[in-house]
Amino acid sequence: MNPIEAFELYRFYHSGDVETAALRGVSLQVKAGEFVAIMGPSGSGKSTLLSCLAGLDEPDGGYVQVGGERMSRRSESVRAKLRAQHVGILMQSGNLFEHLTLGGNIELQMRLANVYNAAEINPMLSRVGLAQRRHAYPSQLSGGELARGGLAVALTARPHVLLADEPTAEVDSETEGQLMQQLMQQRQGGVAMLIFTHSKSLAAQADRLLTLQDGRLHHD
Repeated sequence: MNPIEAFELYRFYHSGDVETAALRGVSLQVKAGEFVAIMGPSGSGKSTLLSCLAGLDEPDGGYVQVGGERMSRRSESVRAKLRAQHVGILMQSGNLFEHLTLGGNIELQMRLANVYNAAEINPMLSRVGLAQRRHAYPSQLSGGELARGGLAVALTARPHVLLADEPTAEVDSETEGQLMQQLMQQRQGGVAMLIFTHSKSLAAQADRLLTLQDGRLHHD
């Protein structure tokens, strides 16, 4: 059983009489401890694919499984539960709730996944070098701190799968190195990683590189 699998995903969008196919029969599997990078130009369907894999959007055809359980075409409450238990999500931005401190964001994620343990908050922040920023709000954090804080939140519930959208796009080279170190540790720990990126240096470290073009996935 793979931590995450997608089978013949199709997704269509409509604007008036115009239909756009964002995904055209996309299938993929990511094994435990495998790092898969997906590259593709803007408009190729990367964001749609990530949303469908995370259960944030529903495919029009095909389905997604996480942890051996079907994610697609389930109620929102079931999808949210599966997502909290199995999937960590790291977006380019907006990973933290502005009204909560960094520690509060981690606590919320723990509670959603039903794994709350107050003693784990500082160690989680220490792993990304932010223990001293536990009580800071997102508006008080630098760009690099926001990126590392978002990663801490994504990994809080010890997910089996990490989905990341351009995790190093808006950070300096030092922060990129820190994020990559953390990502590689997660891979060694058995986390299945699927990272959507334009970074050739990041993609070069992947076990597999896939290319999404016009809604179709090509295996390199």
